[in-house]
Amino acid sequence: MGPHKRVFLAVFFLLFFLVTGTAGYHILEGYTFIDAFYMTVITISTVGYGEINPLSESGRIFTVFLILSGVGSIAFAASAFTEMVIERSANPNRWMKSMEKRIGRLKGHVIICGHGRVGAAAAEYFSEKGADFVIIDNSEETLKKIAELGFFHILGDGTREDVLLKAGIKKASALLAVLDSDPDNLFAVLTARELNPVLRIIARIDQPSSESRILRAGADSVISPFAAAGQKVAESLLAKEDLGDDLFLGAFSKSCEPEWQEISEDSDLTGKSILAASQLLDGKIVGIRRNETDILMPEEDDLVIAGDRLLVLETSRKKLTGSKETQLKKIVLIDDNPVILRLYTRLFQKAGFNTLCAATGKAGYDLILEESPDVAVIDYRLPDMSGLSICRNVRKQEDKDDVKLVLFTADEREETRMKAIEAGVDRVVVKSPNAGEIVSLVAEVL
Repeated sequence: MGPHKRVFLAVFFLLFFLVTGTAGYHILEGYTFIDAFYMTVITISTVGYGEINPLSESGRIFTVFLILSGVGSIAFAASAFTEMVIERSANPNRWMKSMEKRIGRLKGHVIICGHGRVGAAAAEYFSEKGADFVIIDNSEETLKKIAELGFFHILGDGTREDVLLKAGIKKASALLAVLDSDPDNLFAVLTARELNPVLRIIARIDQPSSESRILRAGADSVISPFAAAGQKVAESLLAKEDLGDDLFLGAFSKSCEPEWQEISEDSDLTGKSILAASQLLDGKIVGIRRNETDILMPEEDDLVIAGDRLLVLETSRKKLTGSKETQLKKIVLIDDNPVILRLYTRLFQKAGFNTLCAATGKAGYDLILEESPDVAVIDYRLPDMSGLSICRNVRKQEDKDDVKLVLFTADEREETRMKAIEAGVDRVVVKSPNAGEIVSLVAEVL
């Protein structure tokens, strides 16, 4: 019999003898119900108070049996309660269940898959900043150390769907895949991206060859501890003294044909992301010299601004003089949700589009008029003007007839679709957890 059943049985016996004793003294001795209940309590508890009134012979015999049974029931109850308390205190699952409930209430937290050196450093940083995070690790010894630090943690494999769901991935804002091997991080990224399409994912890699695979799997960016260490050394040297262009170029192989590109105000690269600019230049941008500051290995979503000098490797030295021949298919993406905007910018860039973004309807409309993109993907609900208004205004422009318009909405009603068609929309796309669906549909529209 479990401790909970024993406690229930003990409470039942106590109530039974209280009722029996009260009824017995009332019937046998003629006590009032209050006096009978009082007499029952002092008898069962054996406190030693005297009788309210002298007992008859039958009353004494009844009291003897009540003492024996009552004391036994109290002892049984004390034993059951003690056993339950000890078992709950010694049961580690009790604390895990309590922590899982608190994890379930988290929102906008970070999930750290793996608690090696990189994961531990990230956890320490988040803790110092007061950010919420959950650590997933499959080592019980590691989790004991994490528990001592008071961090939220879950025992399990960070590549498994059930474990990530337990860590609250549906409501998380970001995930760090810093497991021990590149394949594990790849599977963690694939699973996480499927469960939460708008999640910010950063993955660790040990082998440079793993970078493209993990990015294709859905990671927003990758980190390499070894490459980062080398970059830090290079940055320290560049910051310490002016090494000049020759030394900066000398850090790379001559076979890569490095070349500096000056970015002017009217350059087609101004305002483009590093990824889009690299594709337009037919090379890889590995450095930026901006305001006498050198930036090595810039992020793909960093923007090029006028006055930058770009260090480009493996370039065919295409000069952008305003000709559209070297440009990719251009897309304008308009959405007021920065998470959605970042996610689809990455997906469209990976699909080979030159992506331009706007967070408001007015800014997006002006961008369409200025850039004349091949396609514009417009959110239906925007803070300043609706997506339908943008589409109607674009269709009023005679020179924008060739711009394809795609309306992005969560409204599945037929009425909304008909309004969109009347406004000149080429395709209505209903938002879904499948983040890649809209990319395929845009490609079909083109």
